[in-house]
Amino acid sequence: MSRFQYGMMLVMLIVTTAAAAATTKNALPGCPDKCGNITVPFPFGIKPGCSRESFDLTCDDTHSPPRLVIYDDIQIISNISLQPAELTVRLNASRACYNETGYVGGHNTYLSAGSGRPFRISTRNRFTAIGCATFAYFDSGEGYYVSGCVSLCRNVSDFVDGSCTGVGCCQSSISPGMWFYETAFDDKFNKNTVADFSPCSYAFLVDENKFQFKVSDLKRTDDFTTPVALNWAIRNRTCDEAKRNVTSYACRSQNSDCFKAIDDDGYICNCSKGYHGNPYLDDGCQDIDECKLSNQYPCYGDCMNTNGSYTCKCPKGKTGDPSVKDGCRSKDHFTLALKAITGASVGIFFIVLISLFVCLGLQRRKLIRTKQKFFEQNGGFLVQQQIDSNQSMTFKIFSKEELEKATHNFDASCVLGRGGHGTVYKGVLADKTVVAIKKSKLMDASETKEFAKEMLILSQVNHKNVVKLLGCCLEVQVPMLVYEYVSNGTLYHFIHEKDHHAPLSLDMRLKIAVEAAEALSYLHSSASPPILHGDVKSANILLDDNFSAKVSDFGASKFAPSDEAQFATLVQGTCGYLDPEYMITSQLTEKSDVYSFGVVLLELLTRRKALYFSGPEEERCLASSFLRAMNGNRLFEIIDNQIVSESEREETIRDIAQLASQCLKITRDERPTMKEVAESLDMFRRYKKHSWIRISSEETQSLIDKH
Repeated sequence: MSRFQYGMMLVMLIVTTAAAAATTKNALPGCPDKCGNITVPFPFGIKPGCSRESFDLTCDDTHSPPRLVIYDDIQIISNISLQPAELTVRLNASRACYNETGYVGGHNTYLSAGSGRPFRISTRNRFTAIGCATFAYFDSGEGYYVSGCVSLCRNVSDFVDGSCTGVGCCQSSISPGMWFYETAFDDKFNKNTVADFSPCSYAFLVDENKFQFKVSDLKRTDDFTTPVALNWAIRNRTCDEAKRNVTSYACRSQNSDCFKAIDDDGYICNCSKGYHGNPYLDDGCQDIDECKLSNQYPCYGDCMNTNGSYTCKCPKGKTGDPSVKDGCRSKDHFTLALKAITGASVGIFFIVLISLFVCLGLQRRKLIRTKQKFFEQNGGFLVQQQIDSNQSMTFKIFSKEELEKATHNFDASCVLGRGGHGTVYKGVLADKTVVAIKKSKLMDASETKEFAKEMLILSQVNHKNVVKLLGCCLEVQVPMLVYEYVSNGTLYHFIHEKDHHAPLSLDMRLKIAVEAAEALSYLHSSASPPILHGDVKSANILLDDNFSAKVSDFGASKFAPSDEAQFATLVQGTCGYLDPEYMITSQLTEKSDVYSFGVVLLELLTRRKALYFSGPEEERCLASSFLRAMNGNRLFEIIDNQIVSESEREETIRDIAQLASQCLKITRDERPTMKEVAESLDMFRRYKKHSWIRISSEETQSLIDKH
């Protein structure tokens, strides 16, 4: 071999090695890109000067294999990816174990991604609780518990592998942008855990794609970890703002693009189309040679790679589609056989076209039959018969197409709210009437049997403070309900989220309380048959333009039971508002609504949420905090300062507080009826407006206690 040949081989080897290094570029020059078997791509780094600011990690090589952790914290990283911009950490599950004598041990877990760090908890995670009689919730660092779930058990035969809907296992979603998470258990509720086959309660975050409940999980007593997905981004800058400062702009590669972060403020970088690699490094995005990746970019002709793309042409003298095997054919050989094939193809095309029209016709007939089946199944004939026999009835049956048109095919931009029983959309009917359309979740066949009858009764509920049911759609699997639209949002949003400093006088609070109480009293006492709401809370009380209250969302409602066989068998409702006796007996009564309304009354008095995270653990429930304040003669420490300062007389506030405490009695027989509550509130309001009217304390207590 000559010296020239040897030199050329050496040059080619150097070029090939450099090209290979360019395609695998992950870290800054001189910086390691591995911790054990985990790749650490820039902007992350494990040595000083090897990472972007706030992206430094620690490689703990005292373990075998080494562990990659976030700034010496307990969060162990198992994977980092650039696209999508995610990393996965292993997080311990919280545990609380019990025996016949009570709590015997456990621990709570927290995850702090750091308010000044680039990490946010992905909404792909689910908050999950496992156990019997388990009530778990978590805090997002906002000062109160934001979400939780209840897991109940009755018999071992109730459990199903893969089912996490409240029997042995429950799950709830999390809000975007969270960087802190801490779990807690309600020990007073959890101490009823069935110790023989479920001695411990667990609560944890977990990537929904990496967890499936197993019945055997209920028998666990050990500690374990779960995979939790975190999003990351370059925070505190938009793409436009970042591009103005070339020095700090993170998308360093020439062939890269900037995109808004999906979960919070900030941005991420991706290689441009036709390139791959690390966009955060100079020259980190390299051209993809599509001609060498025939599986992803098929080319059966002449392939030529270009920067960011490629060309694929039929060989000279041929034409056709080079991306399909045998897709290129000679240009000038249109033979008789080819003409015959073309004619046959045209004939086949027409046959296929005719067959397509026939299939479409059959599909249309099938769709009509399906709609008719659902219409009959959902009691459509009964509803239509009642409408025809009662000409004054304003209730209407809508078609599926009408409601799809009103909501732009149920577009996400029309969503007013989501709840445990379905999603509510804002819609505009053909006559320009603005309505609220509730698209419910699936229901059992046993529930649809009485649906039409119950819906007709609800449609005839006529009270100014109850949201009016205008009509329904019955030609779908789960009926959709059409309600009047109430424009000013929910009471929950108004007192907790809209503006904590917005003026909210005692008179306005009393007005809302009186109207909501009168609506519930009407449902309990004047409706025929009486109706139990079942989920009274501030989020289910709407406000119109005049701030008049309207009770809504009857997804958990029941007719008042006439015998024991009609009582509910599964507890429904919202944590913080649930009647304690209802949770124990599973028997929903009108006094259950009274308890829940008592919590709403407290929200109006204190402007605090039903569940919050402020102070000691025993004060995280509004109802219990209020009762302790009452018993300790500390009432005005918990009352909203705004109404304390505006009120000339403390008697009105004390009277309302006394009424609320009566509603919150543990034993339902000791609570007043909704009618008595409404009358008492109306009296308080009239007395506040006309303070010259003197009402004796004996008369007030008599009105509260006359049940």
